[in-house]
Amino acid sequence: MKSLRFNRWLCAVACAAASLGWLCGQARTYTSETLNYQIVYQWGMVWKHAGDATLSIRRSGDGYNAQLVGRTRSWADKVYPVRDTLKCTMNSQMAPLRYEKLTHEKDYYARDVLQFSYNYSHTSATATRYRKSGTSTATLSAKCQAYDMVSVFYMLRNIDFSAMQRGKAQTTVIFSGKEKEYLTIRYQGTENVKLRDGSKRQAYHITFKFTQEAGKKSSDDLDAWLSTDADRIPLLLVGKLPVGQVKCYYTK
Repeated sequence: MKSLRFNRWLCAVACAAASLGWLCGQARTYTSETLNYQIVYQWGMVWKHAGDATLSIRRSGDGYNAQLVGRTRSWADKVYPVRDTLKCTMNSQMAPLRYEKLTHEKDYYARDVLQFSYNYSHTSATATRYRKSGTSTATLSAKCQAYDMVSVFYMLRNIDFSAMQRGKAQTTVIFSGKEKEYLTIRYQGTENVKLRDGSKRQAYHITFKFTQEAGKKSSDDLDAWLSTDADRIPLLLVGKLPVGQVKCYYTK
């Protein structure tokens, strides 16, 4: 089994916020919040609880500290162990100031740190990458508000999905490691989604496509369902694997 890519599957849905900034109002405020997820591997009739993820945010002065932690369960550790942690510091408007990704996937270890800066509508970031082979740096830039894979989640709650036209697509910029990725999201309408405990909730269905600057796909497409209430909680994300698929369920 490949790496479960917790950070991409759980946070992809949040990238709609940057894509649809013209639908956003004033950024909401938080004191603290924790969202928990189960990662389930499905192949035909086979269902296995493969991992868990937790996304949390805490108020810190005039800004916020947010963190996403993902790990495989014991049975999946025997196949492909994953321990990923993503940390982000944001200002009061949820714009990222600092992003850090700690990766431990099987025998692979890495640490990436991004320091963001702003000049009018431009976003820049200095990316420092720490590897066993040494340290390298790169500079990323975009002529718009750019996000990392954590900070963009918290813009999600400001989107007025009810004002969106079904089939509407938008593209935004995500800084990841030393690369700049483009994420195209498409709103598919409102559906009822079945959760892990068997309950059903009404949700907005959104699809995601990740590409590099040259237009080449950087990962498989994703489907996500967000709650239609004011919280806009990602209830379910689905991503394909070479064999089967992975489903990420919100639990509480």
